[in-house]
Amino acid sequence: MIRLIDVYKEYDNGTKALKGVNLRIDDGEFVFLVGPSGSGKSTVIKLITAEIALTEGRLMVNGYNLNNITPRQVPYMRRTLGIIFQDFRLIEKKTVYENLSFAMRAVGASNREVRRRIPYVLKLVGLEQKADRYPGQLSGGEQQRVAIARALVNNPSMIIADEPTGNLDPQRSLEIMMLLERINELGTTVLVVTHEKNLVNRFDKRVVAIENGRIMSDGTGGYYNGEKI
Repeated sequence: MIRLIDVYKEYDNGTKALKGVNLRIDDGEFVFLVGPSGSGKSTVIKLITAEIALTEGRLMVNGYNLNNITPRQVPYMRRTLGIIFQDFRLIEKKTVYENLSFAMRAVGASNREVRRRIPYVLKLVGLEQKADRYPGQLSGGEQQRVAIARALVNNPSMIIADEPTGNLDPQRSLEIMMLLERINELGTTVLVVTHEKNLVNRFDKRVVAIENGRIMSDGTGGYYNGEKI
């Protein structure tokens, strides 16, 4: 569960990125966070992942109180999250299997856990035949599926997808979103940050719209700037 309670964030340069944000995401939800560039979307994600600290308010992430979390606790908190980036961030000199294995070994997984888990997540994302391929041998959509598998491989309770379809064509974008929907149906909480209104419109999910550091609307099929999202 994620809870932001009266959260403010002001950067050192004086930019007031968030202005009293209240947001709750319960376990098992699928939520779109939408808004224009500079609206505060990225700041919300950086706060949730403890990349930055809030200025004022309260923030809870999967049982961790980020107001008083210690540096030693941060890696354990982050293990409850799987992050998917727009630019994939795969290791080019490692195969698909090696990319996933690297992510698992980074948190101390055993050889047995690696051998058991990787085939499962590759099958889930439809890449069970591509384990020995290198990222450069895959299409953009396939690379993003590897990135999703990497986010899933340590069995997080929540997936955060930050503009996951930004580098993909409309058909591949739809496929990636349908995959995230399936992952959510299997029990993982999903938060998708995007500005692609047309894509959001294809799914009957909760939509949180943020602009100028404030939540403007929150609900299924919500409205944003007078436009149905």
